[in-house]
Amino acid sequence: MIALISDVHGNLPALEAVLEDIQRYPVKEIISLGDVVGYYPMINECIELLRAQNVSNVMGNHDYYLIHNESCKRSKTVDQLISFQSELIKNENLSWLSQSPLKIERENSSFVHGGWKRGFEEYLYRVDHAYFEKFDYRYFFAGHTHVQCLYQFENGQTFCNPGSVGQPRDGNPCSAWALFDNEKITLRRVPYDITPVKKSMAALGFDDKLTKHLHIGGRINGSIDKITVT
Repeated sequence: MIALISDVHGNLPALEAVLEDIQRYPVKEIISLGDVVGYYPMINECIELLRAQNVSNVMGNHDYYLIHNESCKRSKTVDQLISFQSELIKNENLSWLSQSPLKIERENSSFVHGGWKRGFEEYLYRVDHAYFEKFDYRYFFAGHTHVQCLYQFENGQTFCNPGSVGQPRDGNPCSAWALFDNEKITLRRVPYDITPVKKSMAALGFDDKLTKHLHIGGRINGSIDKITVT
């Protein structure tokens, strides 16, 4: 069995809750679909947990910004947080993050952060069979939207977004992950205590607008996202 996690974003309590839930199953491998860093400050602790579990991480856009000291053209808030985290991250953890590939393949399955056409910046908010039938895989796994989704098309190809561990945006504040046994995919949600994240951000001087949305499972601005399958 493979456990799929994504978009941890430095949220340690959420990651700990998910890893504890994963331990209930005979999981042989954990794959992270990227964005271990960004938004919340416990990035060293999160990376060290993933390293201890021998987790394979796909390169996420926030991971890339931090590694290459690049800005996010869509968000000044992201830039502010990545800049802060660039001073925070330990060298050995940055080295681990830098080794993240753009894609992982396992038999007839493909694992990316964003999408298969435009890389880790691609948002798959709308999907259909025409998008996937051009690729020679049966199972497709991607994160990035922070929206948990599972859909099988008529041709047998299956798309899954395990959702976000550290910042769900689908209206459910519980951390999300997925279990994959090479034939069946099971979506999981796990509650966690948001209070330590809020206290940690406040202690560092960040406004509560960066954490209050965690209670509703939405974006920082409070909006709720969804993936449409056509």
